[in-house]
Amino acid sequence: MLLRMLRSDLIRKKGINIALFVFIMLAALLVSSGTRMIMELTSSIHYLFTESKTPHVVQMHAGELDEPKVNEWAQANEMVDQHQIVEMINIDSSNLFFGAEAEKNSIMDIDFVVQNQDFDYLLNLNSEIVQVKDGEIAVPVYYLQQKKLSIGDRIHIKDGSFSRTYKIVEFVRDAQMNPSIIHSKRFVISQGEFQTLKKNTGETEYLIEFRLRDSRMISDFTQAYQNTSLPNAGPVVNYNLFQLLNALTDGVVAAVIILISLILIVIAVLCIRFTMLATIEEDYREISVMKAIGISERDIRKLYLSKYVVMAGLGSITGFLASLLVNRLFMSNMMLYMGTAPKTWLHYVMTGFAACIIFAIVVFFCNRVLRRFDHISAIEALRSGSLGETRMTSNRLRLSQNRWLAVPVFLGLKEVIQRLKLFRLLLFVFVISSFVMIVPINFHNTLQAPSFISYMGVGRSDMRIDLRHSENIEQRYAELIDYVQQDNNVLRYSPLVTSQFKVLNSEGSYDHLSVETGDFDIFPLSYVSGAAPKNENQIALSDANSTEMEKKTGDSLVLIVNGQEKTMTVSGVYQDVTNGGKTAKARLPYNKDRVLWYVLSLDLKDDGSKISDKIAEYEQAFSPAKVTDLKGYLDQTLGGTIHQLKLITVLALVIAVLVNILITSLFLKMLVTKDSGDIAILRSLGCAISTIKFKYVAMSLIVLGIGILAGTILSNTAGQWLIGAIMASFGASRIVFVIDPLQSYILCPLLLAATIICTALISIQSIKESSISKMIVE
Repeated sequence: MLLRMLRSDLIRKKGINIALFVFIMLAALLVSSGTRMIMELTSSIHYLFTESKTPHVVQMHAGELDEPKVNEWAQANEMVDQHQIVEMINIDSSNLFFGAEAEKNSIMDIDFVVQNQDFDYLLNLNSEIVQVKDGEIAVPVYYLQQKKLSIGDRIHIKDGSFSRTYKIVEFVRDAQMNPSIIHSKRFVISQGEFQTLKKNTGETEYLIEFRLRDSRMISDFTQAYQNTSLPNAGPVVNYNLFQLLNALTDGVVAAVIILISLILIVIAVLCIRFTMLATIEEDYREISVMKAIGISERDIRKLYLSKYVVMAGLGSITGFLASLLVNRLFMSNMMLYMGTAPKTWLHYVMTGFAACIIFAIVVFFCNRVLRRFDHISAIEALRSGSLGETRMTSNRLRLSQNRWLAVPVFLGLKEVIQRLKLFRLLLFVFVISSFVMIVPINFHNTLQAPSFISYMGVGRSDMRIDLRHSENIEQRYAELIDYVQQDNNVLRYSPLVTSQFKVLNSEGSYDHLSVETGDFDIFPLSYVSGAAPKNENQIALSDANSTEMEKKTGDSLVLIVNGQEKTMTVSGVYQDVTNGGKTAKARLPYNKDRVLWYVLSLDLKDDGSKISDKIAEYEQAFSPAKVTDLKGYLDQTLGGTIHQLKLITVLALVIAVLVNILITSLFLKMLVTKDSGDIAILRSLGCAISTIKFKYVAMSLIVLGIGILAGTILSNTAGQWLIGAIMASFGASRIVFVIDPLQSYILCPLLLAATIICTALISIQSIKESSISKMIVE
């Protein structure tokens, strides 16, 4: 009998049952996809690093190199398992052509290398070690994505009279330089082609690479190397930093998906509650009849629970299976840059387990809601025909006293106030829906905004000029400053030099600290605390350095400046998501022996001069300087992250709309069922059906308006905090949203309002069926 009743119920209430099934499926799909993405990201990074045998410590160096001295020291060091010196040819990006287009305005360092023999392998898209012949080239996946390249396309190098053409045969995954946030990219060519380039173009640079016997020795080894007189004209990077930077782009996206998934689980529970309450409300008389004829509460509960167990099971399984297909959309960027590790049973078990959690949550809350059966009295139910909802008895809102609002609007407002307990769940859903829509939009706008440059430890300016370290770099930098001083189109400029200083750590030994020196009042940053350094005795630390060194504003630290210890006071803490977030800023004379890079930022006068023309002018005058505008710098650095986040933003919008349609529909159907008696009385008194409908639409919009207001406030407070928590590990813990008022305050509310109006009008069609005569018959 239970199976027959169950089948009958499923057929009779197709709309509600389908809606519930879809929502359970959606919740299972998202939580499974988020879990799978985190697992894939972790395993893919591990697999890429294992297959490529990523070095544990890399010292970058520009200039002459005493290779025998490095080899002798490495062989004598007990911490070293393997070491090698990788020679690279750095080519000016303006000399590189993808087809007929020169790679101008690029912030990337273009390096040509030969495949390594011992470790630090460059892999193809099948995670195999790349091998190329003369005339062939393997191109970083960054350019596959940015330039839409294909196997067989041609790349040209033109430097004066020298010209060379290569055929693309592979695309490279590089564990060291994969992410767009790393401004160096390695192209693989044959040994013969390498020697040809070395004789005709570019400058030689080196990567001094080490693999250690124990990766836990990275810090000790780095300190030991930097305390020697070995080559060090460049930054030191390590295995942990490589992992962090590789995880940045997809890690942020995965974290946002997980956040949306967790919110949807909460909404799913509310959806289940709404659905079950609507069903119980519709079946209230049938339930009372079953109790009256002697069917036990256990059997009645079993009937209803069986339906939801079947639905939850099918929805969770379908969501899990759908996630296997949808995952490729979420993980497309990760699969391109890192590939996918061999699948294990654990991948499927964990994503299946995530779907099972949704199933368990559904069943648990079904049981909680079905406890209401214990309080149903057969006699009372047959008499009243409803759950016996109590209303607030306040009569402060009287229709006779209304002077300003239309009657349906006033009645709707009165209903909301008098039935706050009933409407609070709908309000909560609207608040969360607004939150789910607005937070991704604001985060997406923040990443695209010019002001985001401040989170990269860079002041906002019209143009940025980067000079690489070379033999005559001091002279070239001085010439650049002179040129800018004489340029009548330049409004203001700021020359900045980043070099390394030794800093005393808590253990009494010295670490190396990358310090940018110059005047930081010209293009100021926003500081988490404190302010920019004002004199030579002050220093500002990045958020990551502040946390690691346990230094806050007002604390002191000791630097070695010109061979002498100098006590510096921390003037402020700023955010920086570049270089692993480990930077500092001071007004000291830079360390000429340990210069890493030279930068000059400038603003142009508002005299009609175009930034693009000025960029071309400086590129030609100071080749191979990297000259970019602010937008170009952000696009090249964070383009992949912004693209992925855009997909998530669209997904969040779709989900929020679907959730509102579903919840509003279920809620209004339940409410109309509850109010069938009141509706019949209003109709008998001559109230038009359109007026009654308008009342329910007004009720929904009133609740929506409050929900949007609360959701917007929540988005700009808790939303900012959540995004800051996600970005904290990347060096930016205090994100301030850049809000587009048109999108956040007009278009999103209008979209929700239009959705609610359409849903409400469709959901309350049963009002036509309410009448006094029908009530009497019943």
